[in-house]
Amino acid sequence: MKRKYCSFIIACLAISVFIMTSAAAAEVIIKMSTTTSTENSGLLDVLLPEFTKDAGIKVKVFSKGTGASIKDGVDGNVDVVFVHARALEDKFVADGYGAYRLDVMYNDYVIIGPAKDPVGIKGYSAAEAMKSIAASKFAFISRGDESGTHVKEQELWAESGIPMSTEEVEIVVDSKKQKVKFKSPEGGLGKWYYSIGQGMGKTLTFAEEKQAYTITDRGTYIKYKFGRKEGFDLEILCEGDKNLFNPYGILPVSPDKHPHVNFKAADTFAKWLVSEKAQKIIADFKIDGQQAFFPDAR
Repeated sequence: MKRKYCSFIIACLAISVFIMTSAAAAEVIIKMSTTTSTENSGLLDVLLPEFTKDAGIKVKVFSKGTGASIKDGVDGNVDVVFVHARALEDKFVADGYGAYRLDVMYNDYVIIGPAKDPVGIKGYSAAEAMKSIAASKFAFISRGDESGTHVKEQELWAESGIPMSTEEVEIVVDSKKQKVKFKSPEGGLGKWYYSIGQGMGKTLTFAEEKQAYTITDRGTYIKYKFGRKEGFDLEILCEGDKNLFNPYGILPVSPDKHPHVNFKAADTFAKWLVSEKAQKIIADFKIDGQQAFFPDAR
């Protein structure tokens, strides 16, 4: 009797292991590199479970700056890229690394700073605001990480017309050191212009500590201002400028460049993001009653 019982237990265990192994083998997981704003805002916490429920595909997220995310795609380290720097995205596709790009959503960038606005930029255009900050030499915090936000900041400095100098700094991405070249206001680096090589959340925290100006996407600002118990005491001072428009795109990595990527699952995810259901989730996503992103599928 004991032998029969033991045999029965062993058989049950073997069946359980077989079922678990089969389930694990059937599980589909894609890797996505994305900008910090999609994660910091909390949007992915709402979107991804719904996608998994609908498609049976899980998404493993690697959150970093847009430049680093696109590099992940170029190197074939991920299956899909979800970012917000249109020029870099278009180049990614043109160079053959991205299979295609789809508009998913948009919000905008805002220039924030102390409520007292010591430089007096409130109501200025973005370029005028940047020019005034440089002229006053008041503290400005830059992400300095080749993110979409950093790319936009660089564009605004160029539009301001102030003298710029090219700098090279070393930052750490995924525990690896890499050099980043960027332009900064001439004579400002390390004096009033601080390039910290960090994500949006840490940049906002540092700007608050320094009571400095910075540029941020609206979604992350809303999260820090209204979505946390500790709050955030910097205010939006410059907004609404057409140059602050911030579109987000989804780009599956091309299997022609990297045959090992799971293009089929990445393609499913990209097309789900522009579906009526996903677009409604984006439209309904709010932080303390404020809309962080607007659907933009076409």
